Amino acid sequence: MTSLFRPLDLREVTLPNRVAMSPMCQYSAGPDGLPTDWHRVHLGSRAVGGVGLVFTEATAVVPEGRITPQDTGLWSGAHVDAWRPIARFITEQGAVPAVQLAHAGFKASTYRPWAPERGGVPDDDGGWTPVAPGDQPFVPEYRTPVALDEAGIAEVVAAFAAAAGRAVDAGFAAVEIHAAHGYLLHEFLSPLSNKRTDAYGGDRAGRMRLALEVAQAVRAAVGAAVPVLARISATDWVDGGWTVDDSVVLAKELAAAGVDLIDCSSGGVAARADIPLGPGYQVPLSARVRRDAGVPTGTVGLITEPAQAEEIVATGQADLVLLGRELLRDPYWAQRAAVTLGAEPHWPDQYLRAH
Repeated sequence: MTSLFRPLDLREVTLPNRVAMSPMCQYSAGPDGLPTDWHRVHLGSRAVGGVGLVFTEATAVVPEGRITPQDTGLWSGAHVDAWRPIARFITEQGAVPAVQLAHAGFKASTYRPWAPERGGVPDDDGGWTPVAPGDQPFVPEYRTPVALDEAGIAEVVAAFAAAAGRAVDAGFAAVEIHAAHGYLLHEFLSPLSNKRTDAYGGDRAGRMRLALEVAQAVRAAVGAAVPVLARISATDWVDGGWTVDDSVVLAKELAAAGVDLIDCSSGGVAARADIPLGPGYQVPLSARVRRDAGVPTGTVGLITEPAQAEEIVATGQADLVLLGRELLRDPYWAQRAAVTLGAEPHWPDQYLRAH
């Protein structure tokens, strides 16, 4: 069997292969962050297509944690009811349904990408005031955030935990904490965005405190059997920012807090960064964290070919390969990759006559 199509055990959950659908915002939720038929088809088709682990988009733990007013959420029982048939369908196709829990921080209350407007959404158009480590906006055209005090930070931790519990109720078999891409938890981690001088700022230990508290709370909320993953930006790609050395330390601490796999992405907290884009450009970040922190990792970023993904897993650079845009172009990438690599594809019965 190829390395890419070997099962992966995470606690009491077994992924049928090492291919995951990366969380990708769709900006298509209904009122109040409820997922729609779009999400059921979008996520479900990748499960039919053979992906082992199917992630939702970044799903907000509170209304003000949405990037746009059209983001999905998981802050109420109504969200549990809306997500439940989606998680059930993914499971029925043999894939593992997972939710990425998120808070957008100073990137919240913005227009979705195809809107004619740009920048921050004003209150009279459905927007809100974001929160962040400090009071500086991400870029001038975004809304100015309010700095979280310690009571507000405690509410964020509680919101992640409550949303994680709802995720399990909705049928999700794994939960990922979004601590990357310039959103709230990453904002606290990076010295570029966290200028606080209290217990949640200052040195690396202070800046890591919120992410670790969230990890501990989420682990307690989901119980011992459910895998918890964390997506991090392994580097800011900016001098004076968060580095891969920092990520190795963070990964060890997250693992001690109950996180089972570190999903290594990068960037996002700085509007301008020197990112060396190219096929598999983030794979070395995953390999470094996996080797030096001694924890399972996932990797993402311009991975398009089955042989490329196979090599990543076979050579121990990552335990999981996450695909984003390639799965938008080809929902059946995993089935085709299985054939290419000599593994057994698992087409649904309804499609067998075509193969």
